[in-house]
Amino acid sequence: MARIYDNLETKFTDGLQGIISNVGVKRVDFCVGYFNLRGWNLIVNEVDQLSGDFVYEQNDRIFRTCRLLIGMHRPDEDLVRSLYSGKKQLPDAEYVQKCRIAIARDFKKQLLLGLPSKNDEWTLRRLSAQMKEEKVCVRLYLREPLHAKLYLAYRPDDNFNPIQAIMGSSNLTYSGLTRQGELNAEFADSDSAEKLSEWFDARWNDKFCIDITKELIDAIDNSWAGEEDIPPYYIYLKTVYHLSQEARSGIKEFTLPPEFRNTLFDFQQNAVKIAAKHLNNDKRNGAMIGDVVGLGKTITACAIAKIYEMTYASSTLIICPANLQDMWAKYKQKYDLKADIVSMQKPIDVENTWNYRLIIVDESHNLRNSSGKRYHNIQELIHKLDCKTLLLTATPYNKDFSDLANQLKLFLSDDQDLGIRPEAYIQSLGGEREFQRKHSDIHIRSIKSFEQSDKTDDWSELMKLFLVRRTRTFIKDNFALTDESNGRKYLQFPDGSKSYFPDRIPKALKFKTQQGDQYSRLYSEKMVAMMEELLLPRYGLTKYLNEAKAEEASRAEKQLIENLSKAGQRIMGFCKSTFFKRMDSSGFAFLLTLKRHILRNAIFLYAIDNKLNLPIGDENSLPDDFMEDEDANGMFDMGDDNQDSDDLIIPTDMEYYEQKAKKHYELLMQKNNVNWLNSKYFKRTLKQNLKKDCQCIIKMIQLCGQWKTKEDQKLNELYKLVTETYPKDKIVLFTQYSDTAKYLCRQLRKKNVKRIDIATGDSKNTTNIVEHFSPVSNEKSYPADQQSRILIATDVLSEGQNLQDAHIIINYDLPWAIIRLIQRAGRVDRIGQQSDHIDCYSFFPADGVEQVINLRKRLNDRINEAANVVGSDEVFFEGNEQNLRDMYNEKSGSLDDVDDNDVDLASQAYQIWKNATDAKPELKRIIPHLSNMINATKATTDRLNDGVITYAQTRSGFDVLSWYNSKGEIVSQSQKRILQAMECDAAEPNVEPADHHYDLVKKAIDNIGDENTHVGGILGSRFSTRYKIIQRLERYYEKPVDLFFSDENKEELKYAINDIYNYPLQETAKFNLGRMMRQNNVSNDDLVEYVLDMRKNNQLCIIDEDTNSNKEPKIICSMGLRWRESHS
Repeated sequence: MARIYDNLETKFTDGLQGIISNVGVKRVDFCVGYFNLRGWNLIVNEVDQLSGDFVYEQNDRIFRTCRLLIGMHRPDEDLVRSLYSGKKQLPDAEYVQKCRIAIARDFKKQLLLGLPSKNDEWTLRRLSAQMKEEKVCVRLYLREPLHAKLYLAYRPDDNFNPIQAIMGSSNLTYSGLTRQGELNAEFADSDSAEKLSEWFDARWNDKFCIDITKELIDAIDNSWAGEEDIPPYYIYLKTVYHLSQEARSGIKEFTLPPEFRNTLFDFQQNAVKIAAKHLNNDKRNGAMIGDVVGLGKTITACAIAKIYEMTYASSTLIICPANLQDMWAKYKQKYDLKADIVSMQKPIDVENTWNYRLIIVDESHNLRNSSGKRYHNIQELIHKLDCKTLLLTATPYNKDFSDLANQLKLFLSDDQDLGIRPEAYIQSLGGEREFQRKHSDIHIRSIKSFEQSDKTDDWSELMKLFLVRRTRTFIKDNFALTDESNGRKYLQFPDGSKSYFPDRIPKALKFKTQQGDQYSRLYSEKMVAMMEELLLPRYGLTKYLNEAKAEEASRAEKQLIENLSKAGQRIMGFCKSTFFKRMDSSGFAFLLTLKRHILRNAIFLYAIDNKLNLPIGDENSLPDDFMEDEDANGMFDMGDDNQDSDDLIIPTDMEYYEQKAKKHYELLMQKNNVNWLNSKYFKRTLKQNLKKDCQCIIKMIQLCGQWKTKEDQKLNELYKLVTETYPKDKIVLFTQYSDTAKYLCRQLRKKNVKRIDIATGDSKNTTNIVEHFSPVSNEKSYPADQQSRILIATDVLSEGQNLQDAHIIINYDLPWAIIRLIQRAGRVDRIGQQSDHIDCYSFFPADGVEQVINLRKRLNDRINEAANVVGSDEVFFEGNEQNLRDMYNEKSGSLDDVDDNDVDLASQAYQIWKNATDAKPELKRIIPHLSNMINATKATTDRLNDGVITYAQTRSGFDVLSWYNSKGEIVSQSQKRILQAMECDAAEPNVEPADHHYDLVKKAIDNIGDENTHVGGILGSRFSTRYKIIQRLERYYEKPVDLFFSDENKEELKYAINDIYNYPLQETAKFNLGRMMRQNNVSNDDLVEYVLDMRKNNQLCIIDEDTNSNKEPKIICSMGLRWRESHS
């Protein structure tokens, strides 16, 4: 009687192992439909124990141990048809080879399914060894599909039952051998077994049965389970090969127009192609070129514009700061661009704008603040045109990641699926469910989800999708040549000329101060104490609001009152710091500031005394350039007396300001460019504190006294520098304030210094000024007497201008932010600079910097104590103390680019790949053909972080690198940090992998977020929009069907409720539904009608197109890091 194996009461694995290991069994034959290589582990030991026997195959006597015949694993249909050509002959060698290649490819793919394990690795290596030892031979049957499953065990010395047979439904796969739903029977009678053996031999010997043993050996040996060690260097290069995919693809895909091929350096051409590749991705629609200052972002953008123009016969819109319009006009003419150029500062008529294919936003960091009118104007234009957007900036973000988010949101919508998630932030919350619980209305793969994260790793991964950024160090290391005569690095222009990389030399220009002189009075304890006493009521008007009176305000007035609170407290901090910064700039600028401040207070006092409206203007919106170059600060542009005299005398009589106040108030009324709010809405304490501040500022003016230019030691040192140290050299002098710039220009001219020019925010044509100062670098030609030698400028010239005819920079103000000084140095440290060094001067008091540091610290602490107004946006002294000391001591490297290793990952990975393959070209053949899932292990001296780095790709094709330590704890998911940890060279030895290597790989894959996950019924609190909508819709759903609510409507509503419950709302739907929920007069009928209409138009929820896809992450490779004690 046959024995039944159903994997319920009796296990097929036990039966198969039993017949193989029976006493006397020497060999086996298996015929299966499908063969899973990893399923061999259930019988690998039993096959090892078989001794083998001779068998006849087509009259040849051959020694066999295990013959495996596969019947359903077939090659492509065209290959099968060619085998069935009808000709009575064996397929020729070419067809057989094609067939073998196709089958080998399929088995290689099979090995990449699922997760690797130590046990599977051992099994596959044993199977490969058994095939090499000819214990196992595998053939593929191709005459027709063969779905039979037959297992035969031969024991020739048993005269009664020489063949044992099992036949049924189980394939030689793990599921076939172990899982339910299978049925197999063991045949004990010799007659049936003999017939089954003959049936097997007939198919084994069929002319359409081909041997694929060698192909399977190759598939295993070249896979992750192969015996041969993979060098760690190969894993490193495989990683950069894949990470640089988009860069390599872009570099191959795009061809530059001839005029740019002959002009751009290789690194610039790469930037063009990589950025163009980013732009062409329809899921992104934008890119950012963030090369540091001086590497040619403008010409790179021109090349991209030309590519779009030639490819799509389209025009480009260039949006730039007003002072760069002329510069862009030159480039437009030079390269014959079909482009329009508009100022960032002027509103754009969105409705009547031409349909551009590409918009370039130059100096996009000026749009970091998403609340401004100009931001919304440009964003509206980009979204309306649905065009590609290229952002240009040397400083992608300043102090907060919101800087980046706001720039990206110029072209990204809040709910746009980016394909990646803020993994570090999600993990910090405790996982995906916690994220969804906390942010139930936010799509987890949107820019809005990244806005919740303060994790650098998350933002690095996000910017990899958009950013092309290279630094000087990167360019020097990878693209520069070395001049053998002097060892200096340079870039070579197509015409053979050289552009060297100069050294930035910090120099301290020290001016003397004496006890009791005007500078010592400026920096006295008494002056700072009075500065601390200032209440600055105009910047905190909400503190003085009369709530009862404010209730009487009109709707428009209430909106103004609400806006007062948005920036007032922060501006108070900025105002106090600005007093100090202008003091550091020049006593002249400081005194003018005090004068203006009293006059502005007096205007308010005049309005209060006469029961008039108060001017409420720009000072409540905190622009990026607050109180810097625009010294008069918007609405209070009132002019200044005595600015042309040698000495500045500021009135200290309050009557003077009261008389001026009426006149300026009337001028403001005539201009009508500010908002007005009735003074009756404010308490009497506003007037009292305005008076207190006026009295305090008058004391400050009296303490300083008349500003005497002859006693201005700082000015005197400047005069010596430009007339004695550098009597003929071109010099750029930077100051933060136009008051200081104008003061210095006047005084130097009075001292008979020739050929001076000035560029500030109110200069009419900065491009013309720059060309006359630096004609060579701007491709102009002027006689020497028409060129300026000294250019005094505010930071209006810190963006986008070529000033490299000069190599001397002077920072007149005492330095506050090191980044500003670095950016200024970048104005002359640009491609084409001929000098081997840049002299960067900064002014300091001769007796040291400690007093300045202490005063600044005291001011900063007091600002923070008075109100939490600084926060992360304005930490005045973070790192600045040491920077000040370094520059005072002229420490080398103080002014080198910050974050000089901050290169975008695609460029970095591509360059690693290119450098490696340039040195060893055969790597181009080796690395791309390495199988996925391979691994290697190298030694590390970092005991705490030994473990495994896993590189995988999600089903959307996004790269995920995870580093887990030996305890299973996450070390990092930062691709840059991980790439640094993986870095090695060809000599790096392979060490024994850790026993838990594959366990950590599994952990990394398990922790890759399920891309199909939606919010899964997490509605948030009962106050959330989704919660309230669901409640109202469900109540409506319960109502009976009637004439206006049909069965069809009810069914549609059911689907809509399900969508809202399971998926995030789109931003537009969320906004409109939220507004409807707040309006008491919106009926349930209107709500339901709107929801059904939005769903019909696919505008209700964010539902992924391939939500039902079950494709798992693909493991590219892994690298083990094993701690080894360093003996160096």
